[in-house]
Amino acid sequence: MSDSALKDLNLAQSAELEKTKDISAKSCVTKPVLNGNKCVNTEENAPPACPGAVTNGCESGNADVEYIDSENLTDLPDAGATLTTLVARLDSKDWVMTCEALNNVRQLAIYHKDRLQELLEPLVPLIVKSVKNPRSAVCKTALMTCADIFKAYGDLMVDSIDPLLVQLFLKSSQDKRFVCEAAEAALISMTNWIAPSALLPKMQPYLKNRNPRIRAKASMCFSKSVPRFGVEGIKEYGMDKLVQIAATQLSDQLPESREAARKLALELQTFYEKSQASSSGEVDDDAPATSPDADSESWEAFCQSKLSPLSAQAILRVTSTTKDGVAGGVTSTPPKGVTVGC
Repeated sequence: MSDSALKDLNLAQSAELEKTKDISAKSCVTKPVLNGNKCVNTEENAPPACPGAVTNGCESGNADVEYIDSENLTDLPDAGATLTTLVARLDSKDWVMTCEALNNVRQLAIYHKDRLQELLEPLVPLIVKSVKNPRSAVCKTALMTCADIFKAYGDLMVDSIDPLLVQLFLKSSQDKRFVCEAAEAALISMTNWIAPSALLPKMQPYLKNRNPRIRAKASMCFSKSVPRFGVEGIKEYGMDKLVQIAATQLSDQLPESREAARKLALELQTFYEKSQASSSGEVDDDAPATSPDADSESWEAFCQSKLSPLSAQAILRVTSTTKDGVAGGVTSTPPKGVTVGC
């Protein structure tokens, strides 16, 4: 064989070898997919084409994370032993162990909430860390954990909620649908189980956040929380303060924020008119005197007295238009692109 032919053969073999290496390497690069209620990472179920591949300390093929609904969680066989290692496992570099620990937090919150309460202070930062984890399985499990601890502890979570809020707002507006849905569920749990008097002051700063998505989610949760006040609660919190917030959000750049503000304005109008009707129907000489505008002003006069002319006009246009639409048999629907829920 000539030197030229031999050189060509060597080059061909080298090219074939490089191609084989590329194919082998590509078989190691996998992406997580969602299959029903179970998170099945293709990297976890990959064939032994990459014998040396590991996943944060776990060999490929050994990890399988299942998303379990709260009502299907069972009690732990040994809660004491679980509590002993809980913090260390939540902070583990092994993501599968972290997911297991997060599910243990959920189980403890449901079946042993008093014992878990003592660990809430060190646990919350670790849950936040898991919510921020780029691995979707860890992130979603952490979001499900948030929903369960909000339900279990309610107002007790208020002092620890600040680092969670911004992450919940961000995750609920991202593109990964199954992560977004878990974040939405956590926000709904938060607004359902934490008293508005404690929650609204925590959310209010996010209504002015520079990120429009965070503003939108905060607005939607804010408008969901207000109706839980009741008439007396709204009076105590400040009707004027709430209507000013609604007026500000009506001019936001995102339709979600504007729709949330519209709903809030309608709720406030309903509460205000109920309050006025209740006051006019009561005759109690011993009741403490209140300012005239609290007892006799119409909704229009109230808005004009508490807001700038432009803001009052915006609120009145929203509330009167909706009333006219309902009277005419027209059902108001959210604009296209508006997410239902928090």
